[in-house]
Amino acid sequence: MEQKKTGLELLRAPFAPHQISLLPKPYKRDSQKGKCAECGGYHGLPAVHLSYVGHAALTDRLLDCDPNWSWEPVAFGADGLPLLDRDGGMWIRLTVCGVTRLGYGDAQGKTGPDAMKERIGDALRNAAMRFGAALDLWHKGELHKDEEPEEQPVSISDSEMADFQIAIRESETMDSLLKIGDSIGKSKVSEQQRKELLAEFSKRKRELKAQTVKETEAA
Repeated sequence: MEQKKTGLELLRAPFAPHQISLLPKPYKRDSQKGKCAECGGYHGLPAVHLSYVGHAALTDRLLDCDPNWSWEPVAFGADGLPLLDRDGGMWIRLTVCGVTRLGYGDAQGKTGPDAMKERIGDALRNAAMRFGAALDLWHKGELHKDEEPEEQPVSISDSEMADFQIAIRESETMDSLLKIGDSIGKSKVSEQQRKELLAEFSKRKRELKAQTVKETEAA
């Protein structure tokens, strides 16, 4: 029986598909906006979609690793508020299980209260990455490609993969879809399998959301 990961080791565990979001990045700043077939959003097209873990999912993982985790700005201004650099970014210290590492976040030129929330979330994700959280999403290639294979299997069988895909496509509610996502997160899926399942999961999630909107409008 596989021993359950805890502490900093848990922070490095892969995130389940339902905990991963897609961030569209148009190829050009002045790209014409339209309805995106991949993510269902309205943004500049064409665009590449980057996988990332949101603030809530990361906070949940940090709490699982260390209920007493904390963060603080590296510096404060004369007004007692976190000090921003000349580019509008903020350096923070993230402490998990007694270990402290630096992180940096910005709000992409935005201003106001929401910009500060985005800056904090970005800084936490950046600092958590220094602990190994969602490291595979930050990396564009394959990590540890040349390392010796683990004794335990690192991927599920083709039949198990097919079962997950069918379960995702036939899920009738968002709750059932999220439960499937949890099951996938606990399975030994390879990086390629996880990407394929994430695509299926995101597609079905959009379909269920669209279905809910239609039912609400018809009511």
